[in-house]
Amino acid sequence: MASSKQGGPATAFRKSEFRSQKPKPESRDESELLTVPDGWKEPAFSKEDNPRGLLEESSFATLFPKYREAYLKECWPLVQKALSEHHVNATLDLIEGSMTVCTTKKTFDPYIIIRARDLIKLLARSVSFEQVRKVVLDTMKNIHPIYNIKTLMIKRELAKDSELRSQSWERFLPQFKHKNVNKRKEPKKKTVKKEYTPFPPPQPESQIDKELATGEYFLKASQKKRQKMEAIKAKQAEALSRRQEERNKAFIPPKEKPVVKPKEASTETKIDVAAIKEKVKKAKSKKLGALTAEEVKLKMEADEKKKKKKK
Repeated sequence: MASSKQGGPATAFRKSEFRSQKPKPESRDESELLTVPDGWKEPAFSKEDNPRGLLEESSFATLFPKYREAYLKECWPLVQKALSEHHVNATLDLIEGSMTVCTTKKTFDPYIIIRARDLIKLLARSVSFEQVRKVVLDTMKNIHPIYNIKTLMIKRELAKDSELRSQSWERFLPQFKHKNVNKRKEPKKKTVKKEYTPFPPPQPESQIDKELATGEYFLKASQKKRQKMEAIKAKQAEALSRRQEERNKAFIPPKEKPVVKPKEASTETKIDVAAIKEKVKKAKSKKLGALTAEEVKLKMEADEKKKKKKK
């Protein structure tokens, strides 16, 4: 009994010592924990992660329409081959019109049956095997299936047009831009944390401490009142001087532009004597209202022609 009593506090001390030795988690920002580093890839799920396999068998089934029967017959060997790589069985029942997928004892990936279920669902919805496989793989890469489904719908509509069958469809297909959503929005106002110091901040000075430093504490009440009145009068004088300066600004004349004298018009004009002489000669040779010599000759010829015609 004595030994058990002595061992009690010793064990409690060891436990407390062990707790104190536990490594504490490092303090990190939430933005560092939420963001995914560039170039990081999720490690693939291998057989070593689950060597004993699954505990129970799980299966999914889906129905398909009658017109899909011919296509499913052709592509079913490819479906079985793709699923057998992951140890999943696939059966096609043409009598009932259903497709089933189920796990086996060798299946090690627990999520592969969900991917197989999505595969048979898309096959039942008139989507080709190649496109179904692409959609399922893209969803595992965090690419939404709506992008692939939208392109398939556009291709189906373009296939109906006889003119566009032989042309390339790249101009009609949508081009989606990938956005990096991992980046955290930075706040507008950033709060800068102060450096941690173990010492407390200095105590702020009180009014009495300030008065002791300036010497006002030892003054009488009348002297303090006089100092306050002097400070008030000084402030009033400054305010009056500012107002007076603002009022005087209205009476200051604005700067006038320099007056530009107009240039005097030149009175001297150059006279062309030769041109005036030629004008005078022409005026002398031609009387007012009289015809020129050439005009007279032309008129005489015209009169003679008229006389000959009359004869």
